[in-house]
Amino acid sequence: MIYVTSDLHFGHNNVIKYDNRPFQDVEEMDRALIALWNSTVLQKDTTYILGDLSWYGGEKTNKILKQLNGKKILIVGNHDNKFLEDAEFNRNLFAGIYDYLEIKENHVRYVLFHYPIADFNGKLGGAIHLYGHIHNTNLPLEESLEHSYNVGVVRHNFKPVRLERFHELELSKRHGGLNESSAEERG
Repeated sequence: MIYVTSDLHFGHNNVIKYDNRPFQDVEEMDRALIALWNSTVLQKDTTYILGDLSWYGGEKTNKILKQLNGKKILIVGNHDNKFLEDAEFNRNLFAGIYDYLEIKENHVRYVLFHYPIADFNGKLGGAIHLYGHIHNTNLPLEESLEHSYNVGVVRHNFKPVRLERFHELELSKRHGGLNESSAEERG
């Protein structure tokens, strides 16, 4: 199975208040994010992290990545340089590190980037853009973006989301069916 997520912000105390996250402190948040990830993602799965993984340096980020199930691929966010530039960080803990990535799964093109893009490659041809970065702060922008979805953990019960979910959402929009919240209930 393939999953996507973003904006985990391991080690970032201020994000608890900023996002109104339901944790008392960073230690509780980190433990919960790891547990929720591992309750969703199996060792055989792949997860694309669309940026802002960790506020820690390299050594602590290494320890967290080793605790997370599955193969991990990073799309770099604006807060990832602290660990990426740290000589202690082991880049081999990721199967790949990219600034931007396009993938094709089950004949659907996905455009993966940390930031929302108004006009992206394949937008008019059925592609789906997945992004993070804006947490809960810019709903009018999100509502104006077509074929685009915020995969941030705050939006998805602090767990990675099945990649296929976004194709299901696109199909349901075309046919007037599922909305984003009812699709979330399906996994």
